[in-house]
Amino acid sequence: MSSLQAILFDVDDTLFSTTGFAAKARRNAVRAMIEYGLDATEEVAMAELAEVLKEFSSNYDHHFDKLLIRLSGQAKVPARRAMIVSAGVVAYHNTKFEGLSPFPDVIPLLDGLKRAGVRLGVITHGWTSKQSEKLIRLGLAMEYFPSEQVFVSDTVGINKPNPKLYALALQSMGLREVPEQVMYVGDNPANDIAPPQSLGMKTVWCKRASKVTSTDIRADHEVANLAELGEILRREYGLSW
Repeated sequence: MSSLQAILFDVDDTLFSTTGFAAKARRNAVRAMIEYGLDATEEVAMAELAEVLKEFSSNYDHHFDKLLIRLSGQAKVPARRAMIVSAGVVAYHNTKFEGLSPFPDVIPLLDGLKRAGVRLGVITHGWTSKQSEKLIRLGLAMEYFPSEQVFVSDTVGINKPNPKLYALALQSMGLREVPEQVMYVGDNPANDIAPPQSLGMKTVWCKRASKVTSTDIRADHEVANLAELGEILRREYGLSW
């Protein structure tokens, strides 16, 4: 019998390629804005957009407005401003509709874990509406992650890397007394490994899309993808499906 009762997952760059998707969506948005009248080359606009993202964060709602002002100048923003910005927004969201999908090994692993009787959940940093939308668009909400087992930092008022976020999830799922029987899988050692590890949880660093190349933080397991994690779960934790 397995020693694991539950496995909880990060979302971004763990269940799908947030970094790759965002880069594609932003480039498509810039191309659409140029088509509708933005006076800039694609590379100049992408570089300026990167600065906007850095200065205002990825959760800001008016990146394209700021991009247009910065490239055109406040006094020279064209009358077609709304059309140009809307073109970027539409292209960005069309990329969401067409291209948002989990990594190929995600659903096979989740299906297997469900058959094995392992409880599944999510602990993720971000805005409630955005993270919830991602899970729905990825086809993972409800089928694999019941809403009562999805913990978004914005919703609960606790952000990564505060261990209280992980402790709250354990408490809510009735697992507070057995943290060693709960595993967390994420791509960022500082945010996803050290905090749950401090509570006694098992940890997995999924390195496939991680921006971190080296760290002194040591997870219980390091994997290149979730197929490798499946092998570890069968071999070392006695799970079968």
